[in-house]
Amino acid sequence: MVLKNRLPRLLRRLLPVLLLGSVALTGTATQAEKIHVLKFATLAPAGTTWVRLLHDWADKVRKETNGRLIFKIYPGGVQGDEPEVLKKIRFGQLQGGAFTGYGIGQIYSPVRVLELPFLFNDTEEIDHVRKRFMPEIEQGYRDNGYELLGWMEVGFIYFFSKTPIDSLDDLKERRIWNWQGDPLGQAFFEASGLSPVPLSIIDVYTSLSTGLIDTVYAPPLGAIAMQWFTKTQYITNIPMANGIGSLIVSRRFFQNLPQDLQKILKRSGAATGEILVAATRKDNIDSLKTLQDRGMIMVEATDSLETEALQDIRIRAGKSLMENGYIPETTINRVNQWLQDFRNEKAAEAPNAAE
Repeated sequence: MVLKNRLPRLLRRLLPVLLLGSVALTGTATQAEKIHVLKFATLAPAGTTWVRLLHDWADKVRKETNGRLIFKIYPGGVQGDEPEVLKKIRFGQLQGGAFTGYGIGQIYSPVRVLELPFLFNDTEEIDHVRKRFMPEIEQGYRDNGYELLGWMEVGFIYFFSKTPIDSLDDLKERRIWNWQGDPLGQAFFEASGLSPVPLSIIDVYTSLSTGLIDTVYAPPLGAIAMQWFTKTQYITNIPMANGIGSLIVSRRFFQNLPQDLQKILKRSGAATGEILVAATRKDNIDSLKTLQDRGMIMVEATDSLETEALQDIRIRAGKSLMENGYIPETTINRVNQWLQDFRNEKAAEAPNAAE
């Protein structure tokens, strides 16, 4: 009888403890299912190949993680030019983005050796050198607070102009845009004896319309995506460089993800990068044809833009970048050696292939 009277009283004492335990267990489950949002910015306009494939990537990640990791993609430069996006990532307003060489240079500048003017003859050379360089690139990003998720390209870059350009003298007469604050672009123009007009990429279309500039540089796909082709009529047939790109995320955000989400993000990012490279290369070839079909004129360069003169520009630009510490001399020398070794191997294989 005494035990029966005490039982309800004992249950009343245990009830708060049981409730606290329940809350603690519920909290643990909620924490395990926490939704992580990756705010991701790009200059690529909505509707382009680049943005479409980014959305495909986001959908795959959302499904594979059962909605625990979702993207919020900001296309078309709505979050600002690349330096502004990097600033927002540092402040935690954004977590990642798809960057071109200019933005990448503010993360790990030595990688822009891959954008030295007139360095590569074809994509096979690009792939060979990049593969050798990639471990160093990944570590360089990591050391500077970012995680490389996927490699991409913007492609071979051409001059688009309102009047024909077939020589260095023609270039010197043009009002050429230079991406404001870009050390590599500045080194190229100084090595070429040119005086460009520095502008944010966001101001280029308006400046072409007003006549502040009359010449820009871009891959064919980029010229269409940014609508710059509507303000120009000519394309010079020699590409000045191969534009690089990266899918990156801040290390702080990446390290705060559960390990399973880190693995999914890295694996899917690498796969998306490969898809982007293949799609970009194809679309640039198609875009170049489309531009000519629409009436743009491909200008054949004269001797002043032939191999020897262009290599002199590359060497002078590289020397300038070494002197200011943007790209170490050892990095340039290694890339040149990898490239020369590859060309020698190809040349040695050529007679055998002919047989």
